[in-house]
Amino acid sequence: MSPADSSRRTGKDAETSAWRLQALLEDIVSRPQIRHAIMAVEDGSGAFRWLGALGDADLDGRPMQADTPFMIASVSKMYIASAILRLYERGDVGLDESLLAYLPETLVGGLHRLGGVDYTAAITIRHLLGHTSGLPDYIEERPKGGQSLVERLLQEGDMAWGIDEVVRIVRDELRPHFRPQPMEAKRIKARYSDTNYRLLIAILETVTGQSQQQVFEELLLRPLDLRHTYLPGHSPLDPAPAPATLWFGDEPLDIPLALASFGDLYCTIQDTLSFLRALLSGEVFDDPATFDLMQSQWNRFGLPRDQAALRSPGWPIEYGLGLMRFRLPRILTPRYTPPAVIGHSGSTGTWLFYCPQLDLLLSGAVDQGTAGAVPYRLIPQMLRVLDSATR
Repeated sequence: MSPADSSRRTGKDAETSAWRLQALLEDIVSRPQIRHAIMAVEDGSGAFRWLGALGDADLDGRPMQADTPFMIASVSKMYIASAILRLYERGDVGLDESLLAYLPETLVGGLHRLGGVDYTAAITIRHLLGHTSGLPDYIEERPKGGQSLVERLLQEGDMAWGIDEVVRIVRDELRPHFRPQPMEAKRIKARYSDTNYRLLIAILETVTGQSQQQVFEELLLRPLDLRHTYLPGHSPLDPAPAPATLWFGDEPLDIPLALASFGDLYCTIQDTLSFLRALLSGEVFDDPATFDLMQSQWNRFGLPRDQAALRSPGWPIEYGLGLMRFRLPRILTPRYTPPAVIGHSGSTGTWLFYCPQLDLLLSGAVDQGTAGAVPYRLIPQMLRVLDSATR
């Protein structure tokens, strides 16, 4: 189905799609450790919309509903990248400028040392946006003989950190994986690292002289009327219910200090779809062509070779600038090869994707820290349901 004929999903087709999507939702919530889920699908024309929410949003048994905010985790990288590109449009940030043009050497000097060479000055904004810097992940990777930050968080309890602590962990306890990649190379290495985006948040704040919340409100939330999107520790532009509980295995996560330190957002599902729709239509940027820049070059992540990589996005996912592109290879899906989607997922089982071939926007969450792979199993099933209903 092409964008031009997406309005065909009406009447019986729409009812069939809704029934099958509801069945997928019920199946997800029936799985061990999944306490609730929320899913939504819209087509580009707005003719077809479906939203389902199921399970308890919190320990008090409050039902998960359409207006319940949830932590979108690394889906926030789409928002961070968009804010950086807004500054790029203004001339405040250059994509191929060194990291040191925006952050002081006293903070980030010596951050990337490999083979006796300090490559820190070679890291550009483009490297950070595309995960091609080679920097290790300050959250997931373990120092030699020690624990990762996420392991410490789960064992020791809630804690806060700032950019100084992120830099200290990366510089003093971890090792880069490869040198910052030459962007003209035929094959460019990419490895997912939260360090890249924590540095981008620091750049946003340094360049603007504002907090991340203030930057987001000015560049994204107010212009796009995202009234229920906000950072932990802050309030949405309009009142919203309490957010859904986040889980790790069978344990609820009460970690407000850590959540505020990650720099990830709370959103309602409708706000996520509104943001994605604005991104696709060119409303996010002054120049709609800036969105094309985000997807002008895709670099594929490699196969995971260590424990940290197993918990992070890897093959066959490709990465642009703040965007993932995902499509299961035909060998893994012989009966139905789903079309590609672009967008982002998060480690707590969150997703926000657009399928160009079917002109569909898909968003959802299960709020489970062990469910990072759920979107990549679920989205092909959703696409199959939605595609087959119109055939």
